[in-house]
Amino acid sequence: MLDICLLGTGGMMPMPDRFLTSLLARLNGRMMLIDCGEGTQVTMKMLGWGFKNIDAICFTHFHADHISGLPGLLLTIGNAGREEPLTLIGPMGMGFIVEGLRRIAPELPFPLKLIELTMDVESPIRLGEFEIAFCPADHMVRCFAYRINVRRKGKFDAQKALSLGLPKPLWGRLQKQGSVEWQGKVYTPDMVLGAERAGISVAYCTDSRPIDRLATFARDVQLFVCEGMYGEEEKKPKAIEHKHMLFSEAAQLAKNAGAEKLWLTHFSPALHDPKEWLFAASDIFPNVELGEERKCMTLYFPKEE
Repeated sequence: MLDICLLGTGGMMPMPDRFLTSLLARLNGRMMLIDCGEGTQVTMKMLGWGFKNIDAICFTHFHADHISGLPGLLLTIGNAGREEPLTLIGPMGMGFIVEGLRRIAPELPFPLKLIELTMDVESPIRLGEFEIAFCPADHMVRCFAYRINVRRKGKFDAQKALSLGLPKPLWGRLQKQGSVEWQGKVYTPDMVLGAERAGISVAYCTDSRPIDRLATFARDVQLFVCEGMYGEEEKKPKAIEHKHMLFSEAAQLAKNAGAEKLWLTHFSPALHDPKEWLFAASDIFPNVELGEERKCMTLYFPKEE
């Protein structure tokens, strides 16, 4: 199972009751974070999942409301006792940005590994049990949407094992150890497993216009976390100018993607009560909810028929 928590729902600036947009994912005790604006570690502390086991921080882009919380968070992770490398993922130019932010957090007890994304590379990044895919968004600066995939292996196929001549005492070892050697030959799990089963997928997109490739990228996810900067249709010219989305546009994107559920987030500071405009999304995509600070959801592998 995959735990998802929306740490904050604000865009541009933190508010007294609204932290900046950030998403935390937890899988078998390991965690990854998407975006880290000012104050992210405060809402994380309130959540209570800890800091030490954050293995990766992904950045959609480098506007301050998505990255300015990084130095403090790195120091807090270090104070939590982490010594293993921590991976930072983001658009090209991240090294320059991180170098500047590290000037106020120069000493860390763990190394940083940086992965800079380019617009023409589409291969997902494997990090432990997380598979992190990415897709170029459409914002004022270079920006990416992310998708977290948790793969699920196929079922053990006894007939395949028998056809290979593998003795039964080796079957369990093969599944647990990843490979076994017998009679001078190496056997791997894929040789005795059926087709990969349906896994878990979550997509996250902020700061973008609702372009077609985002719907393709978020195809069939169980949860789509998407910005709804403005609720009012009258704000569409402003959304186009600054390359953001309306509630209705995020809902249409979720519908086009065939997502199971939509969470709206990244609300404008001027949007004091997002509930007033939820109908603009629910009329298009009924299974939509407003993001809230530390709103959590546990996703499970789909039931097999």
